[in-house]
Amino acid sequence: MASSNSLPLFSNRKSKFENRKSKMWETFLQHCLIGLTNGSLFALIALGYTMVYGIIELVNFAHGDLFMLGCFLAFTLLAWLGLQGAGPVWTLVGIGLILIIVPIFCGSLNVAVDRIVYRPLRGAPKLAPLVSAIGVSFVMMNVGLFWGGAADLNFPDLISQNLSNHNLLGNSPIQFTPKDLMVIATTVPIMIVLTLFVQFTKLGKAMRATAQNPVAAQLMGINVDRVIGATFAIGGGLAGAASVIYALYINTISFQMGFQNGLYAFTAAVLGGIGKIPGAVLGGLVIGLVRALGSGYIGEKWTSPLIFMILIVILVFRPTGLLGAQTREKV
Repeated sequence: MASSNSLPLFSNRKSKFENRKSKMWETFLQHCLIGLTNGSLFALIALGYTMVYGIIELVNFAHGDLFMLGCFLAFTLLAWLGLQGAGPVWTLVGIGLILIIVPIFCGSLNVAVDRIVYRPLRGAPKLAPLVSAIGVSFVMMNVGLFWGGAADLNFPDLISQNLSNHNLLGNSPIQFTPKDLMVIATTVPIMIVLTLFVQFTKLGKAMRATAQNPVAAQLMGINVDRVIGATFAIGGGLAGAASVIYALYINTISFQMGFQNGLYAFTAAVLGGIGKIPGAVLGGLVIGLVRALGSGYIGEKWTSPLIFMILIVILVFRPTGLLGAQTREKV
């Protein structure tokens, strides 16, 4: 005969199992939210890579270090404007000014690098501009070392200071803070505006024509050098916007940060299909999700190998990336 306590015991075990299952789902969703937020930042940086490659087939390895210099400029402007400890209104105005100044600085610097370094090498073998891009990357990295020093810098947490770090989802166990909202509310409109710009504006159509065939575009009256310069300006501006959002979100910057974030962004561009704007966005989100889930379930030290293992597997079956078009070689 069954004991009278067997039913409550079974009920308790079932309740514990359901609680554990619920917590597992909550943890999974939390990691996904972190991954989507970080992936949005990677996507912003990857867009600069993919736009330049799509037009002149140059992997601009200096792009990550341009992003790093944008972070240092944001840190300097923050001190000049006296935003640390300022009220909510002045903090919001100051962040708006920084979001205008830093993208202009990064876009202008990117155009200057194109004019001085890349344009004279347009007709050279592809290895020459590639090596030059690596050289520009080292120059920018050393400028960052001179500017900010070798130690990590703590970027003030302006969002939490003025809006607190409370959960926007109320009593939900899944945390969604004002900082997460800031990243998504800034990056998503930028990506949408960029896509509409490339699809429907005159300059955007010129960019697409130059990407398809620069010689034919030039014969049709398109100023190819002007289009390439505009592409470098837009790509640099995106890196500048990403640098401000990254600094406000992560709150730690260093002169070496450009290498790692640039590598993740380049990987995102390749994964999604380098040269494709939607591919850069998709690749950035995939990298962000893999990095967050890998860090949560496997360990931080295994995230980079995991990302590149997934990249290799995908490229084995789709060499052009997730959204890259399959092209037939001419013989």
